[in-house]
Amino acid sequence: MRPAPVLAPLPIDEALPALLAALAHRGCAVLQAPPGAGKTTRVPLSLLPAAWLGGRRILVLEPRRIAARAAARRMATTLGEPVGRTVGFRVRGETRVGATTRIEVITEGVLTRMLQHDPTLEGVGAVLFDEFHERSLQADLGLALCLESRALVRDDLRILVMSATLDGAATAALLGDAPLVTSAGRQFPVVVHHVARHAAQRIESAVASAVRRALDHEQGSVLAFLPGGAEIRRTCDLLDGGLPADVRVHPLYGDLSAEAQDAALAPPPAGQRKVVVATSIAETSLTIEGVRIVVDCGLSRVPRFSPRTGMSRLETVRVAQASATQRTGRAGRTSPGICIRLWSIDENAQLPARGTPEILDADLTALALDLAVIGVRDPATLRWLDPPPDAALAQGRELLRQLGALDGGDRITPHGHAMAAFGLHPRLAHMLLRGQELGAGATACLIAALVDERDVLRREGLSRDADLARRVGLAGGLAGVPPRSVDLDALRRVREQSRQLRSQLGVMAGEVADESATGWLVALAYPDRIAQRRDGEESRYLLRNGYGAQLAEPGVLAREEFLAVSDLDGRLPHSRIYLAAALARDDLLRVFADQIVREESISWRADAGIVAAVRRERLGAIVLRESSLRDVDDAAVARVLLDAIRRGDGAALPWSESARRVRDRIAYAHHVDVRWPDVSDRALIDAMEEWLLPRLGGLRRRSEIERLDLTSLLLDMLSWEQRRDLDVLAPTHVTVPTGSRIPVDYSDPDAPLIAVRVQELFGLAETPRVGGGGVALTLQLLSPAHRPVQVTRDLAGFWQSSYFEVRRELRGRYPKHEWPDDPMSATPTRRAKPRGT
Repeated sequence: MRPAPVLAPLPIDEALPALLAALAHRGCAVLQAPPGAGKTTRVPLSLLPAAWLGGRRILVLEPRRIAARAAARRMATTLGEPVGRTVGFRVRGETRVGATTRIEVITEGVLTRMLQHDPTLEGVGAVLFDEFHERSLQADLGLALCLESRALVRDDLRILVMSATLDGAATAALLGDAPLVTSAGRQFPVVVHHVARHAAQRIESAVASAVRRALDHEQGSVLAFLPGGAEIRRTCDLLDGGLPADVRVHPLYGDLSAEAQDAALAPPPAGQRKVVVATSIAETSLTIEGVRIVVDCGLSRVPRFSPRTGMSRLETVRVAQASATQRTGRAGRTSPGICIRLWSIDENAQLPARGTPEILDADLTALALDLAVIGVRDPATLRWLDPPPDAALAQGRELLRQLGALDGGDRITPHGHAMAAFGLHPRLAHMLLRGQELGAGATACLIAALVDERDVLRREGLSRDADLARRVGLAGGLAGVPPRSVDLDALRRVREQSRQLRSQLGVMAGEVADESATGWLVALAYPDRIAQRRDGEESRYLLRNGYGAQLAEPGVLAREEFLAVSDLDGRLPHSRIYLAAALARDDLLRVFADQIVREESISWRADAGIVAAVRRERLGAIVLRESSLRDVDDAAVARVLLDAIRRGDGAALPWSESARRVRDRIAYAHHVDVRWPDVSDRALIDAMEEWLLPRLGGLRRRSEIERLDLTSLLLDMLSWEQRRDLDVLAPTHVTVPTGSRIPVDYSDPDAPLIAVRVQELFGLAETPRVGGGGVALTLQLLSPAHRPVQVTRDLAGFWQSSYFEVRRELRGRYPKHEWPDDPMSATPTRRAKPRGT
């Protein structure tokens, strides 16, 4: 199918007919419309009378709950109705739909749950993916599943992807070369100012200063972007009390209550202005009335997952150019505006074009569970803009197997189905279900709500308490905390979410939280992050997965033997622990009894130079109990020693000079005749089971290895005949005319060598030989001071030529030694001339 032509940008009113026609005839389409085009409200409403819907509902996907509620209210207001009639919404924890609802604005995770219960989406005529450029994990999955449903059973399902900064061509290709419709929208001009922040200036201070200057010199309200809730709160504190009386400050981020979010979005009262300090939540989907000034710090906070550690951490990164453009556009929604960017023009040119899709950087455990629920074993069977990375998906499946959500064949288990129903991260869903089974459902609900929340405790001075049990006690009304340490809004949200989870889990009314259960419940959610304190190292721990960790700040947890860690940064070599709970040994043994491995181990301890034989109870890398083993099999110990020697792990063979000479002689014999044993490094290592292993029986220590007689071991490799012939083929010494026995060096099997003084060879015509007389030795001829003066394998030739050059050079240097004119007739000697001669 050839792609439909790309229409030139049109106002949304003119683009809508083309869009409707594309959906009617092709089933899929892509709409690119800039901020201000009104696509989020105009397009869904325009689809209502479409005949091909047949009375079915329209699903409009928004990336965030705040955007879903706002879009539903705006469409309902346009129709003159309250939310819940023709237009409703579904978000986690809140639903406003009725029997007459035709348009449902939902968050992307809600679509996944709907597809899991009904892959055909019966009763749905069209699915609209709004702000798809954000490329959330759930949006990518939702689109892949909708395309699969359309291909298999729902060819009448209409799919529309909408965005302002999306790569429209790639998305249209994914949708089967769907038509790409563009809209010009209504966008007022925005003047951009680049005001680079000084490196030493905190971001909150820079944003607060820019906001004050803008309010002093410009009309209208301000929208300021910061990376996270903590920075927003600090910026609001800096602005508090220092602004004109007609200006109100409102924070805006995902963890705020619906009331606080609505207040941030509402138009300011007549004669007043507002400052909205927001995260990237305000980049798209939302219209904040009266804003004509944007202050952009240029940063955002994104999760980064490491398959190597199995952990995610939030990283503050520079925004992409597409995000910066979206933020700038917020100033031109209702009138001409300005955007103040707190970075230089040069820095702007270095920003990436688009952000990294979440699917490439995220923890894919939840995705793996969603795919398993639907029955997708191979993600490659679905259509993705970016397929999920294999390593991260494998890590997610491994965790799901550990949580009991998948069986050995990666098929969903009944427990996995129950986990998926919660819409939480699988870790927390598993904790809820197991906690309820073990009689701690109320505490599990509180912990899940606390972990899902940023934190209910503010830093006290320069310290941050890492004890999660303290927070459980606070949220459950079990403990008192100084009011200044408590984030009351966060505490209220935690309690509200906990109530919702209690209802969903079926916790009995009146059941109260038990602070003492915090440790083992957190361990259920994070079994790979059970931590054991390292011996003698306060605040430093070994995680079950083998990685190291340490408390970010010492506190009440620093001396606990075991911790269950819920929040750490995943850095190497030692992750910093930000949130954890003490875990009692008895609870650990009780809750994880079926996962504790009991083993008998014989291993080489290179540090101590001994073989250690122990009986061990182990949970991953954590050793819970260890005791010495007696009556250990000598053969097993010998094998351990052999492996340590082979690895070179602090157990080296004692190669004495005598052993090296025997080895060199045998190597030379092998060089002459391959029927002799090969004693090269590689051959000896490969054959250690034959020549070395039998001699290791009964040994335990490095000192005993160092007493091994390698000369004897090497000779034992020879047959009786070879031992007899070795002295003929490779004699240890040769006798020279003076009677001296000179050792033969066989280190180079191509050129066996002796080093001998010239005077000891007088009268010898032929070069000494080895190899049964077949190989002439290399002669390293020495001066009286035992310094090399000549190397030859032709002694007769040396006497006739080179000797005279050596004689001329050395006679003056060594006048007391014999330097005859005829060395062949001279008497060999070891000594200088007698005194007086």
